[in-house]
Amino acid sequence: MSTIIVAGATNQIGHFLLPRLQNYNIVAISRQSRPNSDKITWLQTDLATEILPIKTSSQLFYSAPLPLLPLLLARLPQTTLLTRVITFSSTSRFTKEDSTDAKEQAIANQLIQAEIALIKECQQRNIVWTILRPTLVYGCGLDKNVTFIANFIHRFGFFPIVGQGTGLRQPVHADDLAQACVQAALSPNTINKAYNLTGGQTLSYHNMVMAIFKSLGKKPQIISVPLPLFTTMMRGITWLPKYAHLSTAMATRINQDLCFDCTEAKHDFNYQPRKFTDLGLCF
Repeated sequence: MSTIIVAGATNQIGHFLLPRLQNYNIVAISRQSRPNSDKITWLQTDLATEILPIKTSSQLFYSAPLPLLPLLLARLPQTTLLTRVITFSSTSRFTKEDSTDAKEQAIANQLIQAEIALIKECQQRNIVWTILRPTLVYGCGLDKNVTFIANFIHRFGFFPIVGQGTGLRQPVHADDLAQACVQAALSPNTINKAYNLTGGQTLSYHNMVMAIFKSLGKKPQIISVPLPLFTTMMRGITWLPKYAHLSTAMATRINQDLCFDCTEAKHDFNYQPRKFTDLGLCF
């Protein structure tokens, strides 16, 4: 490989990605300055306004907010030393597109438009691209889904769900996504393609919460709450910063299946995600 630029180096995917790149020349980008190491050169860069520091033939592994990426590429010269982009989007572009929540619809639309703009910018600059779309990421305590559930259980000793929580989920570990990023970069099959990436297990929302109780060493206490009451509860706490990401639309999806097929990823770059009940959780 050429030089690898990692944008999003301090988020949950970057946390696992950097150790997997120790045999390569790494330039890690973050918003706050960090000391360099023998293996990593850290650069404090504002992705919204600055130009990528490309001095040699480079590949970009990008797990920062996707809407910033097309603009970041647009600031590059038409002839650039950046040869390839491996970037993360989200299956939210599908699951939230028809959401009843306007903010969620906006998120889905931003992802859709960002993917379209990314492909256009790459085509104009002859940059090879690969888009990875994970669903329900967990793994090192930085997500707002599995970690939120775990923190709620820690604090209150129970967890409320709407109805029976029958909706199917495929949570994916951030380390499996980091490995997928490296594998995709090494495979010629992934050139100019997009993949939906799931975890290695499909389980109901209820059983996912049960597994989190088990990982915490706590007796499961799952309370079924009617949707109107759950909605009222959500509205009562979303003014708090730690709960601001919650929405009533999230509650209605608890009993909906949010499943995707990652067969193509398994075929093209040997994607092998772990099962959620193998745990490996960190809170």
